[in-house]
Amino acid sequence: MDRRKFLTYMGTGTAAVVAASTGLGALAPKANAATADHLMNGQAKGNGKALTAPFKAIGRTWDNDITLPKGYNYNIIASYGDKINSKGEIFGDAADLTVYFPMDTLEGGNNSEEGLIWVNHEFPEPGNYMEMLGINPDAVGDDISNFPNLLKMEKEAVGGSVIHVKKEKGKWALVQDDKYNRRVDGTTKIELAGPARGSSAVKGATSVEGSLGNCSGGRTLWNTALSCEENTEYGDDYGWPNFIDEHYGWVVEVDPFNPERPVRKQTALGRFAHENTAMGQTKDGRVVVYMGDDARDQCFYKFISEKKFNPNNREANMNILENGTLYVADLNKQTWIALDYSTNTKLQNYQKNGKKFFASQADVLTFTREAALAVGATKLDRPEDVEIHPHDGSVFLALTNNSSHGNFHGQIYRFVPANGDHASDKFTFEVFIAGGQQSGITCPDNLHFDSKGNLWVVEDFGATEDNQYAAYKNCGVFMVPTDGKNYGDPFQFASGPLGSELTGPWLTPDERTLFIDVQHPATWNKYPGYTFGRSCLVAIQGGKFK
Repeated sequence: MDRRKFLTYMGTGTAAVVAASTGLGALAPKANAATADHLMNGQAKGNGKALTAPFKAIGRTWDNDITLPKGYNYNIIASYGDKINSKGEIFGDAADLTVYFPMDTLEGGNNSEEGLIWVNHEFPEPGNYMEMLGINPDAVGDDISNFPNLLKMEKEAVGGSVIHVKKEKGKWALVQDDKYNRRVDGTTKIELAGPARGSSAVKGATSVEGSLGNCSGGRTLWNTALSCEENTEYGDDYGWPNFIDEHYGWVVEVDPFNPERPVRKQTALGRFAHENTAMGQTKDGRVVVYMGDDARDQCFYKFISEKKFNPNNREANMNILENGTLYVADLNKQTWIALDYSTNTKLQNYQKNGKKFFASQADVLTFTREAALAVGATKLDRPEDVEIHPHDGSVFLALTNNSSHGNFHGQIYRFVPANGDHASDKFTFEVFIAGGQQSGITCPDNLHFDSKGNLWVVEDFGATEDNQYAAYKNCGVFMVPTDGKNYGDPFQFASGPLGSELTGPWLTPDERTLFIDVQHPATWNKYPGYTFGRSCLVAIQGGKFK
């Protein structure tokens, strides 16, 4: 039986795949006769307009470079350590998310040759900075308080960058611009917004110091960037002093066009290892935000705002994420559970160590993982990037892997909200791609759609010559049609340098440029005078992307 037919037979019984966090081993003869077409409410899948790759797919490679199909080329826009303004602020490390805003966005334009880009900087690379500072790693240990220069470099490496970029003479370049170019890093004052602001759950804080663990994120309907803090423990991991866990693990909102607007952490979206956000609208005009918690045996969430989106007044939307309802998915019952302390008795009565754990909605949002556990949400295999299909509104979720119970290659799920409404508390779902040799893709991470509905997928794994990922070589980028005869078949578009992860794919409106980040390359794009490679933002051009 081929892969596509196998997935069709699975039908709604795919809930068995993930129930009770038992992974692929839980597949049992519970699948009913429902086909994939039924799951998509009758919409054709695999029988619609053919979506084919506009390039000749490449093969897997160990090359220490960005490998692309014939006719495509790339240029580096900004690398770690590059100055971005006259204040001397630098482009941070571990580049991850990219969000492109045309320079004429606020006038309703789609300029595809000049704009602002928000780039995440996920984590510091202490070993590299020690090399630069001439510090013996053995002397540092677990506490870097006695190495203020190292601590400063680490805090300046994380968070995110707003940079002005422009295409000139066929290549994209960083524009030195003191109006827009700026950093949000580990020292920036950031406001807390929403129900947890000032609560005892966050130690009474109304503002916090810095953002870190910024993995992926997204773009709002009112053209701000959402940057997701993927972990709450980096401060402890790196030995940062005075680190308060509850101040991290939130979704951070940044206005790239207004440096005077405070950066905010939106507490109504919950606190966990946020991978990214995917924003859409309900049928009645409210905002929905889908989110994954990137850790083994964690959950899938959505937030629905109280307010409706106002397409004619940007300022009216600036507080839209401060109030609403956070939900978590139960895949066994195919329903969304409201994490609302005022109405959910399981949250009100939940105990830990013989004591009631939650006393308010602020507690529920600050300790969201505990709340999901309390209401019986489905544990998943590292739910990372999630995106909404531009044509049918179905929701694609990357489950990267869960090696603790044998799921080394992950899968991508496709969710369909009942009645085609993101406000519905019911859904169906299927496996869109099962990772492994049969599909040719492994450990799916970041996702991005082009205008035709092709899904662009990047991978996140570490291959050696003799581990379970050896056959996959370097991490790659794939285009996957979501309809037509090539439905669900990945076409490899790019391969990253040795040791790197390719992250944050984002197309310009005219879809002639694909922005992507090269994260933690081993030796490619070396920092001048040192041995390590630099993370960077890259522009790929030269052919068609749809």
